[in-house]
Amino acid sequence: MSISYNGLFSLLQKKGLTKTALTDMLGISSRTMSKLSKNEYVSLKVIDDICAKLGCQPSDIMSFVRDNSVSRILQVLREEKQMQLKGGLYHSTQIKMTYNSNHLEGSQLSEDQTRYIFDTNTIGFTDNPAVNVDDIIETKNHFRCIDYVIDNTDGIITEPFIKKLHELLKSGTSDSQKEWFAIGDYKHKPNVVGDSKTVSPLNVHNEIVKLLDEYNRLETVTIADIIAFHYRFESIHPFQDGNGRVGRLIAFKECLRFNITPFIIDEELKMFYYRGLKEWENEPGYLLDTCKAGQDKYQAIVNYFIES
Repeated sequence: MSISYNGLFSLLQKKGLTKTALTDMLGISSRTMSKLSKNEYVSLKVIDDICAKLGCQPSDIMSFVRDNSVSRILQVLREEKQMQLKGGLYHSTQIKMTYNSNHLEGSQLSEDQTRYIFDTNTIGFTDNPAVNVDDIIETKNHFRCIDYVIDNTDGIITEPFIKKLHELLKSGTSDSQKEWFAIGDYKHKPNVVGDSKTVSPLNVHNEIVKLLDEYNRLETVTIADIIAFHYRFESIHPFQDGNGRVGRLIAFKECLRFNITPFIIDEELKMFYYRGLKEWENEPGYLLDTCKAGQDKYQAIVNYFIES
């Protein structure tokens, strides 16, 4: 659902008023007028002030438009993100996805602590005095990654997009202080997943290009295609660290892009998820079933906030 202020500008034209004149009448900033011109959300006080000056009702100057090309979930996420609404689907998505994805990678922050950081932009909790600074930084960074995904869902997956997610996730961490650790770029040193070797640094670019080319050529994309991409991405393991979180963020993006319910891998699904990645070549059903169970968990959140 998007908003339109076309009614406002039609009314101004009828009254012989310009945008500048309205700005002066209301004493609002040029930034607020720019938001109105771009059909972006403004505060209800601005709407009330406009109606008082022009002698009209809110319905005369604003309307809501459903964009059928965008999934309902994405519509709501974008709307609530723009409004900075707390307690809705966007708020819950940020906390649930950030907590669970970071927790899979060893973060010691609790879900309540993750929520506190998102809600207050501060630390402030005292129940765990030995909090790892990187856990806090990467929590904040993951919030930014989700925002970046929501804002950039529509396009295909590209190398710059993948690298930008990694840059956002790892910026300001202790890893970013290491000369050999490439923030926002592919790994310089070989790494492993458990006891499995991954693609060598020299071959990462070619393997990612091959993966993107094959995936972006698909005429239709299903949840199985997204999970298969996720497995191959994790097998390549293109970054020195942060591969799991970047990979799950990409999967989140693609689910939103193709109107597919995203999945959340929580503590209950953790071991099944790792087993699924390990056993993919022999039995892809393990990972498929696990991610579909993760879809059910996210769908339950969606059902609470969005009327079917």
